[in-house]
Amino acid sequence: MQLVFHTGAHFTEEERLMKCLLRNNEAFAERGVSVPGPGKYRRLLRAIMSALASSEAAENAREVLLDAILDNEQADRVLLSDAHLFGAPRTVVRQGLLYPKAPERLVYMSQIFQHDEIELFMALRNPATFLPAVFEKSPASELADFMGGVDPRAVRWSDTLLRIREAVPQIGITVWCNEDAPLIWAQIIREIVGLEHGEKVVGGFDLLRDIMRKDGMQRFLAYLGKHPNINEIQQRRVMMAFLDKFAIEDAIEEELDMPGWTEELVDEMTQTYEEDVFAIARIPGVQLIAP
Repeated sequence: MQLVFHTGAHFTEEERLMKCLLRNNEAFAERGVSVPGPGKYRRLLRAIMSALASSEAAENAREVLLDAILDNEQADRVLLSDAHLFGAPRTVVRQGLLYPKAPERLVYMSQIFQHDEIELFMALRNPATFLPAVFEKSPASELADFMGGVDPRAVRWSDTLLRIREAVPQIGITVWCNEDAPLIWAQIIREIVGLEHGEKVVGGFDLLRDIMRKDGMQRFLAYLGKHPNINEIQQRRVMMAFLDKFAIEDAIEEELDMPGWTEELVDEMTQTYEEDVFAIARIPGVQLIAP
C-alpha cells in the first residue's frame, strides 16, 4: 500500500487541499485512491505518535489504524492530510529549527507501516511570513524566547528536510513553495494522488480564483477554452500574464507585524529563503514542484 502524508507551513492550505480532494473523491476511488475524512484519523494519528514516544508500537497497530481510517474500504493509495502532523503551532519552532519533531514522527510512521510505501508532501513558506504566523499562536510573549535566541535570518527549511532524509531515507519527499501554489495547484493534486501528467483535476484553479479578480478569471478560462492544446508550462505563463492585469492586490500581499523587524530584514530573509529553495531542489530524494 502507498501511504501519503500531506502537511504544510500555511495552515489554511490543508483545508483547501482536503476540499479539492473530496470533490474528486469518487473519481479517485475508481483508481484505488482513498481520501478518508480527516475526522477518521487526525486525533488517532496524534495519539499514536504521542504513545510511541514512550513505548513501541503493538504488532497489530497497522491493522487497527487502517481499519479505523478506511472503514472496510479497499485502497492501494491512502491520502492523509494534517497541518499539525508535526506538532501544534506552538511547537513548530525550537532553537530556530522548523518542525523539530518531524523526523521522529516519520520514524514512528515508518515503524508502523514498515512494509508499505510512505510519501511525504509538504508546503514550504517564506520564514519572513511563517515565523510571525506561528509566533502569534505561540505562548511566547517575547520574540527572543520564541526563537531561542536564534537570528531569524539563520532559519532554513533545508535543515529540516536534511534531518528528515537522514532519519527516514526510504521515504519520498515532495515539496513546493506556498507562494507558488496558485500556479501549480493542479500539479500538486496530481502528484499527491498519483495521476499522470496533464490529467484534469476538478478544482485545479481554486487557489488562482482567490487571488484573481472575477472578470480576469472569466477571461483566463475563456482563453483556455480557445487554446485547449497548450501545455502546462505555457498555461502557467498565461496565468502569470493574467495575474499581472487582474490580481487582487490585498490577496497576494501579506501584512507583517513582527516586533523589531525592519523592511530590510524581511528582504534579507526572503532572499535567503529563495536561495534555500534552490538548495532544497538539489537534496537527493527531494522533489521540488516549481512553476
